[in-house]
Amino acid sequence: MVSVRRWTGREAGLLRQALRMSVRTYAAHLGVGIRTVSKWEKLGTDTCPWPDTQAILDTALARADATAQARFDQLLAQGRLGRRPSGAKSLTIADHETWTEDLERIVVCLDRQDFAFATTLLERWLGHVQPHDLDHRGLYLYGRSLVLSGDLRRLQGTFQDLMTAKRQYSDAHDVFTELDIPRRAAQIELSLAVVVEMAGRHTSAATRYQQLTGDERLSSADRARALLWIGTALAKDGRNEFAIQVMQQAAEWFEELDEPEEWATAQQKLALAHRGAGELTRALTYIDTARSNGRFETPLQRVQIETAHAHILLTDPATRSAGNAVLDLASDIAARYGLKHQLRSIKTVRNSEEYT
Repeated sequence: MVSVRRWTGREAGLLRQALRMSVRTYAAHLGVGIRTVSKWEKLGTDTCPWPDTQAILDTALARADATAQARFDQLLAQGRLGRRPSGAKSLTIADHETWTEDLERIVVCLDRQDFAFATTLLERWLGHVQPHDLDHRGLYLYGRSLVLSGDLRRLQGTFQDLMTAKRQYSDAHDVFTELDIPRRAAQIELSLAVVVEMAGRHTSAATRYQQLTGDERLSSADRARALLWIGTALAKDGRNEFAIQVMQQAAEWFEELDEPEEWATAQQKLALAHRGAGELTRALTYIDTARSNGRFETPLQRVQIETAHAHILLTDPATRSAGNAVLDLASDIAARYGLKHQLRSIKTVRNSEEYT
């Protein structure tokens, strides 16, 4: 069992976090005043509890269950929460509010594929703060910034972008694991699986998606997305019949959850899987359904639906000319917004149809 040689306010504060108690509950648990606990957390290593209180803290740690002791050990080892280097300045409430507002703006920028402005906003924070200087809220905002930076890189989609996204997602996963926010950590694991798929490791991605479909840390909608993406990975691997079965299950799940946009996306992916299986009539039916029911408001969404439509049209010699026109439109949008991964996909579609 972990032990503390000498308690300071920092260790006493970390024990409260490990026990997941409020300041009031923790004070009552130890039999000390609320002001005493607040002083520990305010002064950190600059204050030490009285000898009698040190013994009380020893007893509280010894009586904690194994999970709480493990959390305390991890917090001590990582040493991020509640510790500040000499001379380090805490972010103010106004800083936190500005950072939160910038994160909201970054989300909008990514939806619009305005990568330049999103990069500027992210650099304002990631380039000028150190995680070990941050309190809980600051560290949470830092983790969210890492996730959005990973999303930006993933959307751009070059090989180097994907490697950077993987590193940023992994760092964000460490942050949310440390903060004990399992839902955020699981969502990052889902994003990491997407990076694996985009890197061409379809079987590995499908396996990871399969694991996440049953992960209770995720919402039902996220688990349905993981199920749909199993089908996407399988279709890219040429296993279209199996992919269709999985995608249909995901579409039914989205319908039960009343997620019309996700349902329309499932129809789009089903269209491509039917095309891969050689069922062009059904493929056209599904893509028409997707186009009629989806909103496709962002540049990325428009490129994806037009590329899928073009891919189906190009498969039939009778509609190949129309398919090339649609693909040209998708290519123009992708180039305008710097969607490099989509441009590679469009090039792959063109090359595959030149030799059929």
